[in-house]
Amino acid sequence: MSFKYSDSNKRYYTLDYYYKHKYKSKVFKVSLDGGFTCPNIDGTVGYGGCIYCSNGNRDFAGNRADDLVIQFEKVKKMLLKKWPKAKYIAYFGSYTNTYAPIEELKEKYEQVAFLDDVVGINIATRADAITDECLDYLEELNKRTDVTIELGLQTTNEETSKLINRCHSLEILDEMVHKLNKINIKVIVHIINGLPYEKEEDMLNTIKHLNKLNIWGIKIHMLSIMKNTKLEKMYKEKPFHLLTKEEYVDIVVKQLEHLKEDIVICRITGDPKKEDLVEPDWLIKKFCVMNDIDKLMVKKDTYQGRLYEGNS
Repeated sequence: MSFKYSDSNKRYYTLDYYYKHKYKSKVFKVSLDGGFTCPNIDGTVGYGGCIYCSNGNRDFAGNRADDLVIQFEKVKKMLLKKWPKAKYIAYFGSYTNTYAPIEELKEKYEQVAFLDDVVGINIATRADAITDECLDYLEELNKRTDVTIELGLQTTNEETSKLINRCHSLEILDEMVHKLNKINIKVIVHIINGLPYEKEEDMLNTIKHLNKLNIWGIKIHMLSIMKNTKLEKMYKEKPFHLLTKEEYVDIVVKQLEHLKEDIVICRITGDPKKEDLVEPDWLIKKFCVMNDIDKLMVKKDTYQGRLYEGNS
């Protein structure tokens, strides 16, 4: 499916646009907590996780004390009130969701992947936490439902990756994207703008590198300093520049201009809980940020892919 911004109310390729055209329906992600941990927490590759990690990003997932089907049905029940004909994506987003024995992965994924009106499964993980055995299973599962793998990259700057304690190289991510491409699994890559000491050039270089990979989608976040994280301690001890809303909006628009037009924008800003957020406070107003991005793109009369080097 090709995308032209003239067919949409946005000047970039939104996930909502993709879902509506593929499934002819409103599609929601149902966030689930599969009870996983992370190799960057338990000591396999590192301890304590990335410096911004706040409780495994579980804020918007289900309650891990509940069975996965119960988690799913609780969310679906709320959504049905407004969207009675909606379809759903089962989303494993908390911690590293391929980091377990293969039989455990199969048991958890299969519980929810084929519930009524579920059209696919999204699995958030690390590029260094997918075994060959897991890849074989994902290839088979993808023949029965729509499988998407989300990989956390955050930045292509290797010095920054060490600072944030990512604990794997850029090469490892590139290799995993290639392996997932070979078995026809769609790949979403997460990036973070405003990481400590990064410049606009670094953030644009991340986009230019991703253009060279065959990724299906991207999630763009602003750095959130959350309570009880290593990042909070670091920021309080030695404050660094945090992007203003205006700076973030300007950088995102430039990133979109350089990004290939067929890459789906699955997220364009963060959505932290107010009570857990230290800085920046402008992130609370998610829709204001999104509207400002739209307004600047209209003002500049620009669109996703306008400056993509492959167009020249």
